Amino acid sequence: MAAWFATVDDVAMSGDHVIENRRYWNEGAADWVAGGERLWAAEPTWGQWGVPEADLGLLPASMHGLEAIELGCGTGYVSAWMWRRGARVVGLDVSENQLDTARRLAEEHGAPIEFIHADAESVPLADGSFDFAISEFGAALWCEPRAWLAEAHRLLRPGGRLVFLSSTPLVALCSAEDGSFPVGRELVRPYFGMYRLDWTDVDIEPGGVEFVPTVAEWFRVFADTGFTVDDYLEVQAPADADGVPFVVAAEWAKAWPSEHIWKLSREGLTST
Repeated sequence: MAAWFATVDDVAMSGDHVIENRRYWNEGAADWVAGGERLWAAEPTWGQWGVPEADLGLLPASMHGLEAIELGCGTGYVSAWMWRRGARVVGLDVSENQLDTARRLAEEHGAPIEFIHADAESVPLADGSFDFAISEFGAALWCEPRAWLAEAHRLLRPGGRLVFLSSTPLVALCSAEDGSFPVGRELVRPYFGMYRLDWTDVDIEPGGVEFVPTVAEWFRVFADTGFTVDDYLEVQAPADADGVPFVVAAEWAKAWPSEHIWKLSREGLTST
């Protein structure tokens, strides 16, 4: 079956961080093609350490009959994993170039996934359209939390679930101000007030605006937007991990959590 998709060329993309992140991910899209191809064909593993789904449980075991959306889908491999579990899936991303790869791979795999070019802070879809929403980095790191969580809440039906994986505040605290990596073992910036990290003018690999609330700020946003926390996981790099896959060294991430996972419910109910 051929892939089908929608393009929303004139959807509102407001805010300097949205414009910058769109540019940043468009320019770097080619760097993610090979990884996307590999992950489309693989069983679900998560984050930079490739922790198996069996260890983290981000997805329902069966998604037959569910409507699901990936917020910040990149090359679309998480959308593919949900499709293989039986869901009808929409993947959304701010980068046209990333979506080009996602659409090509969907066509090659015969996956009828709908891909939409849009900002996760302003989604051109109806209220209550989905049972399940997910973001692996994507919106979870690159979108303003209050804005994208409000949209996720709006898009979910009562009892719907949202799961997301992102960098921990500890990574931001230990990241060098000039953009150099790997992340060090000393605190570089204050924990309180860091929320928005603008990397557009750093000396090393400039580009992109991230959002890293404190844990207490996450809880406040969840409460204010109507989500209940079902579970919270801090991801430890596996014992056999090595090297620096992105900006965090494996030995660092064996000692401290580089990624965390939030599992939420809209209005405190679960749909599966």
